Amino acid sequence: MHYKDQLHRELFVESPPKRIVSLVPSQTELLVDLGLASSIVGLTKFCVHPIGFKESKTIVGGTKQVHYDTIESLNPDIIICNKEENTKEMVLELEKIAPVWVSDVYTVEDNLQLIEMLGELFAVTKSAEQLSQKIEMACGEFKVFMEDKARKNVAYVIWKNPYMVAGQNTFIDSILQLHRFDNIFKNHDSRYPEVSEDELKNADAVFLSTEPFPFKEEDVLALKNALGVQVRLVDGEYFSWYGSRVLKAFPYFKTLHP
Repeated sequence: MHYKDQLHRELFVESPPKRIVSLVPSQTELLVDLGLASSIVGLTKFCVHPIGFKESKTIVGGTKQVHYDTIESLNPDIIICNKEENTKEMVLELEKIAPVWVSDVYTVEDNLQLIEMLGELFAVTKSAEQLSQKIEMACGEFKVFMEDKARKNVAYVIWKNPYMVAGQNTFIDSILQLHRFDNIFKNHDSRYPEVSEDELKNADAVFLSTEPFPFKEEDVLALKNALGVQVRLVDGEYFSWYGSRVLKAFPYFKTLHP
């Protein structure tokens, strides 16, 4: 059957695909939560959720570099990628092996579309609808929870040496908006700009993410002393992983607003 991915690319796949290679950690978790664990035959070394799942599957590399011969040997019906996580060159090479479905997620709404489209692609529409409804309900409850919270100017730091932050048109920025956090770098030309330490002083609060750079509490203390503003370590998975991880994130998000 013919399907479209989130880049509006058309692909033809046997319906539903039975052998899946997933090259996106958050989408691997989503596929499992949609009931497709047994159909996943290959994944990346970064597919750490569910805990222990990757030990029972074939690891085909990372998100930027994969072993094409290993993927081919798995005889996949479909390969799941993401515009940001994986490269265009990878997609073109992978298409020589099997149809490649590419996601493109910047907002919570995009994430709901992702769940719906994968539900249709893999004939698990009921599970997808139930998950989407739970996310919409949790998101609505969180917005109510946030109604009386003060707005705050923040910087969300994802890398060190040099410092890099989440800017405009990123999933992280859309999550910050749910918190009524105003991203001080949202108008920067780059989606993930390099910034100086001095620029971080313009924030009321600086968030150091646990991924992709593994910031630790000692980084928090050092930067707090240097900047003289609030600095906090935050769980990067809850801010940057879409898919079903979003549903798990809302209880954690509430702890950021005592």
